[in-house]
Amino acid sequence: MSASSSHLDGALSRRTFLRAGTLGLAGLFMARGQLLQGADLSVPTLLKPGNRKKAKSVIQIWLWGGPSHLDTFDPKPGAGRDYCGPYTKALATNVPGIEICQMLPRLATMADKYTLLRGMTHGNNGHETAAYLVQAGRKPDNGLVCPGIGAIVSYFKGYNGGYKGKLPPYITVTSPQGRFSESGFLGSKYKPFSTGGDPGRDPFAVEGIVSESVTEQRQRDRRELLGDLDGFGTDHRDESVVKALNASRDEAYEMILGTTGKAFSLAEEKPETRDRYGRNKFGQSCLLARRLVERGVPFVTLNHQGWDTHKKHFQEMNQKLPVLDQGVSALLQDLSDHGLLDSTLVWVGGEFGRTPKIQQEAPWDGGRGHYGKAFSTLVAGGGFRGGMVVGKTDERGETVVERPIYPWDLLGSMCELLDIDPAAELTTPQGAKVCVSPLARHEIPAKETGGLLREIM
Repeated sequence: MSASSSHLDGALSRRTFLRAGTLGLAGLFMARGQLLQGADLSVPTLLKPGNRKKAKSVIQIWLWGGPSHLDTFDPKPGAGRDYCGPYTKALATNVPGIEICQMLPRLATMADKYTLLRGMTHGNNGHETAAYLVQAGRKPDNGLVCPGIGAIVSYFKGYNGGYKGKLPPYITVTSPQGRFSESGFLGSKYKPFSTGGDPGRDPFAVEGIVSESVTEQRQRDRRELLGDLDGFGTDHRDESVVKALNASRDEAYEMILGTTGKAFSLAEEKPETRDRYGRNKFGQSCLLARRLVERGVPFVTLNHQGWDTHKKHFQEMNQKLPVLDQGVSALLQDLSDHGLLDSTLVWVGGEFGRTPKIQQEAPWDGGRGHYGKAFSTLVAGGGFRGGMVVGKTDERGETVVERPIYPWDLLGSMCELLDIDPAAELTTPQGAKVCVSPLARHEIPAKETGGLLREIM
């Protein structure tokens, strides 16, 4: 079921956080207070009634390094083994006419829950630049680093936008994406909190919150000792600065010892639930993402590394694709079962695709290179309709031949579903005004946009 669309619409309507430890807590408590109290309140006006508000949260599954579109969401078995390798059969899904890679049988049973964007393109083959294009939805411009979509959502939907949760509004599991500064010119206040660790381990050692070597009782003893030693805080507890410090300290300990930090404890889930996601780092990260959006976190990124498969591509895919299949399918089903899919936008993809023709020559010996000319992304929930395909590549997956989708088209569509005005202005440190989306002021030439994804919104 393929869809087409018109061109661009006209007027488009922290890493400061916690580190457990007795000596360093005071300064970090104050930093936490600054995160809350020092927020920039000059938030541009959001879209008014008339826009359909759908999404409350985003789960971005970032396939770091760039996944092959032919070996995931746009199979080409008819192109021959020089292109499809051992994956010679496309797998029919539960939506007539939509097929995906034979290595994704679980996802094939739920194509009605997601849409495949097969027309993704930007033409850049460099990791850093391509990641910036896809994450920020902008071309590099004179050294100005614009914020990625996670920081944008954190700015508009985080503490400045009415978010009341004690968990950070932007969380990456388990490490930052690392290709560019996620927060750009917005600064460190809007960088993600990165969990570190491995959600598949018990306990999950969340950086600054949970330690494998420090028990909960020892943390409580440390808190009590800190209180006993803090004579200044006791003597001046009625002063405003001390009150702010104490409030920040209490919030920090709530994260470490209270119910807030329990969001990271997958031991609270039923064993069969954890089994369904897969007892591995990625599967358990997907489960954690569900727990975080269930608690209202606006933006969660799963940084799933290892997709830069220049060598031994199919050996790697034989390991990674079943893990991806199990984790993403369990996440979509679980979000649906919990009534969260309609309000949670799920986005699965990387910075580009990989060369459709397999590189058999030395030194690659069966690998795939970088390929920004054509690639695929999966989107689901949050106001995106499922059971569709948008865009089409040729018979070898080398060129987009129908309905191109550029990164700014996708991110602009996401902003609209999140009720973030693409024309809202952000201020750079130099005082310049930058719109959330370059589409808002027609900064992108008409030939380089396929328009917002109206056909699935």
